[in-house]
Amino acid sequence: MKDKKKLSVSPWSELLTEQRNPASADIDERPTLDILRVINEEDKKVAHAVEAVLEAVAEAVDLVTAAFRRGGRLFYVGAGTSGRLGVLDASECPPTYGADPEMVQGIIAGGHEALVRSLGKEEDFPERGAQALRDRHVSARDVVVGIAASGVTPYVRGALAEARGLGAGTVFFTCNPSAAEAVEADVKIVPVVGPEVVTGSTRMKAGTATKLVLNMITTASMIRAGKVYGNLMVDLTPTCLKLEDRATRILSTLAEISGDEARRTLDEARWNLKAALVMRKRGVGYEEAMERLKQADGVVKKAIED
Repeated sequence: MKDKKKLSVSPWSELLTEQRNPASADIDERPTLDILRVINEEDKKVAHAVEAVLEAVAEAVDLVTAAFRRGGRLFYVGAGTSGRLGVLDASECPPTYGADPEMVQGIIAGGHEALVRSLGKEEDFPERGAQALRDRHVSARDVVVGIAASGVTPYVRGALAEARGLGAGTVFFTCNPSAAEAVEADVKIVPVVGPEVVTGSTRMKAGTATKLVLNMITTASMIRAGKVYGNLMVDLTPTCLKLEDRATRILSTLAEISGDEARRTLDEARWNLKAALVMRKRGVGYEEAMERLKQADGVVKKAIED
């Protein structure tokens, strides 16, 4: 009989995300509805896993907020699903919060082509992850979040090592506690979601946990940066009819004016919602509203105060 321990020779074989899930061992023999129930039951575990690491997420948010205040940037670095989720989160910050596209950036192993087509081999080169940061002139002002569900992705580890060498803030996200121990970072976020329904398919529970955490990091950081009023996105960029309508409704609600009046004010404010809100709340023109926002570091509530 073969010694089972001798069969476990790869760096992935002992990872939690590579283990078989007993709840789905016979999933290939189940009817469709049962397959979906198994997936759904496993997905329910993700939110609790994220809840358990909220303190670490808060540390990451504070690190990113501090970087933004000193003019720094946030970089997500990942491969495959992890990389795509980082690029997705970064790409949604400009329209949602009026953020400069340079403020939050997503880097994926393999570049743009890897967003729509799997380029698995690209993740095997740590030096390419490091070079990606040098290409973007990452410095000590910035924060780099390495995303690796497995925790052993060379591209991500190379990027994090480079970030530390440059003096940048570092955050490591993984769903494998054992892998996290071997990585140096200022903050480690390690939600333990357990084995996947389909063994090793980390686009499932690990991917869901990644999306939840990245949403938290940018949303909370943007809130801390003053880009919301209450729970309304007053710094949005109205790049389409839907967002123009949302801007109109937000101004109408906060300024207690009609939709038509809100739209006229937005026209006067060059569709800068924050300026329009200051104009209505303080009874000032566009130029003074912009000056008030400048003096208040872009925070609307401060700009409205006497």
